[in-house]
Order: sequence, then C-alpha cells, then structure tokens
Amino acid sequence: MVKICTAKEAVETISEGMSIMIGGFLNVGAPENLIQALVEKGVKNLTIISNDTGFAGKGIGKLQDHKQVAKVYTSYVGGHPAYGQCMDSGEVEVVLVPQGTLAEQIRAAGAGLGGVLTPTGVGTIAAQGKQEVVIHDKTYLMELALSADVAFIKAHQADTSGNLVYRRCARNFNPIMATAAKIVIAEVEEFVPVGAIDPDQVITPGIFVDFIVKGDIEYGRNG
Repeated sequence: MVKICTAKEAVETISEGMSIMIGGFLNVGAPENLIQALVEKGVKNLTIISNDTGFAGKGIGKLQDHKQVAKVYTSYVGGHPAYGQCMDSGEVEVVLVPQGTLAEQIRAAGAGLGGVLTPTGVGTIAAQGKQEVVIHDKTYLMELALSADVAFIKAHQADTSGNLVYRRCARNFNPIMATAAKIVIAEVEEFVPVGAIDPDQVITPGIFVDFIVKGDIEYGRNG
C-alpha cells in the first residue's frame, strides 16, 4: 500500500552508494522537494540516472554542488559547468548516453527485458566495449536495461492509492522511471480522493508507487 509522507521521511530510505533515477528534463518535471531533502540528508557516493545534470544551484544540480554524486548516467551535462571538470579529473564517473537510448534502457528494465538493440552509436565512441548484433545486414548495439534502487518522480496529481497524472511536458522521463526502480517515491502538487481521477487520465498506476510526497516548497508549475 502506498504511504503518504514528507520529503524528509521519504529520503530516509536512501543510503550511501545507492542508485537513484530522477525524473525531469532540464528541471521541467523534476521532483524539487525530494532533491532538496536528499541534499539536506547529505548522503554521498550516489549513482544518478537522469536525462541531464541540471544547473548549478538548482534542481538535480544541487547534488553535484554538494559533492554527493559518484557516478551519473545522462544525456546532457552542459547545464552544469562542474560536470565537465569532473569528467576530466575523474572525480565523477560520467556515462554519456544518447537520449533515446537512455529512455529505452529504462523502459526495458521496467518491462523486464535484458536490453534493447539500437543502431544509434554504431561506429562511434559510444560503441566501445558493447556487443554488436547484425540483423538483415544492419548492425545494432546491445544496450543493457538500466534499473535503480530508487526513483524520484514528479506528478501533477495523485489519489490516495497512488495513481498519478502528469501535466504536459513535465511528463517526460517520469512514467518510465516509475516502472524501473525497486522503490518509487512520487512528489505531487495535488491530492484527490480515490475515484476522483478519470481512469483514462491515469498514466502511472498506483501499483508502481511506494511513497507519495506533497511538495511543500513552491517552485512554480513545471511544464
């Protein structure tokens, strides 16, 4: 059964060295309250899986500001200048993944698949160390499924059973991450009673959600 709690209570599940998926796209649809609670807890050596690394002093970027990240799987690091320096120095291991490939690796984990075949990256540095498969004379890379210990996701609305509705472009990576982690913590803007959400509007069923947090810090609508 889904548990409703504060952001501080929710991040008590996080310990050093864990892997965390964090939804959002350049901070749109990012679970800001959960990120802030994780910063305040101060847990380190985290592996982060996200579309991007955010911005200095904002959103997911705060985790790097406070030196909490050991490894990151991401598609874009240009928003936070420290990541370029960390890549060069080896302070943080940065695994750059094409955005579509990253999405499919996460989706594969959620579907119980071992990975996906993609032509993206064939013949480039992205192919180094990866298995190549030839099908009908076309070469594909085998990209393994990508899961995490915990997913932080952001939704617009939830009922008390954990069914989630997203708002416009804030939907982005959040729904697929909700299927690919052992523990899913959803930050939401609004709570409604069970039955108040049209079933056709539910994107993430409550069966995937373990904790729900009502955002108590106002960052404005994302999306």
